[in-house]
Amino acid sequence: MISVKVSMKATREPLKRTPVVLKFDADGVVTPPVLTDRDGVARFDRQPGSGRVLVSGLQRYDGRLAGEIPIELWSILQPEQDSKGGPGELPSGSNAYPGMSTRRLQVGAQAVLVDSEGYLVDPQDWSEDFARALAAEEGLALTGEHWELIRYLRAYYARHSVQASVRDMIAHFREVWGRERGSNRGLHRLFPRGGPQKQGNRLAGLLRTKGEH
Repeated sequence: MISVKVSMKATREPLKRTPVVLKFDADGVVTPPVLTDRDGVARFDRQPGSGRVLVSGLQRYDGRLAGEIPIELWSILQPEQDSKGGPGELPSGSNAYPGMSTRRLQVGAQAVLVDSEGYLVDPQDWSEDFARALAAEEGLALTGEHWELIRYLRAYYARHSVQASVRDMIAHFREVWGRERGSNRGLHRLFPRGGPQKQGNRLAGLLRTKGEH
């Protein structure tokens, strides 16, 4: 069971009779709209996974869909970039340096600049389509678990201004997925080309890390 609780940030008042939709990353399933009840809660009989929450047609959250997801709005009409559940913004600007080897990765109709290993030169060029394009180039079929880790890495970086360590990832995903799936071995099975701190960070649009792989 997944529930979404929608309320007004200023008054804590529940937002009633408001349509909520879930979009799942793994299979692309979009649920039929569910109206929030008198407590501002919309309930979905679905298994946990990675995806997004739309409230009245606007994306308000992306990440792990499990348990109760609280969404607080200043206004039901506020732009979605002001309340997506994402903690802050990632830095922008080119990370290129003299002599850096770069190439173009085709992402839809756009060619995005990456370094020789596929790391984004400008983190603001990241998109879900970028992650899909790079994963396809690396022979990786993205599942819901991949998306959960990608979103976790981006959220962690936005909060702490530093990449999550493998230890951070294991502590989080053992709690979420269980001891074996969330172990170092389990995470490396998901990201076989360098593990979650290399391949995971590449797909999440983050910079290279030092000292761990």
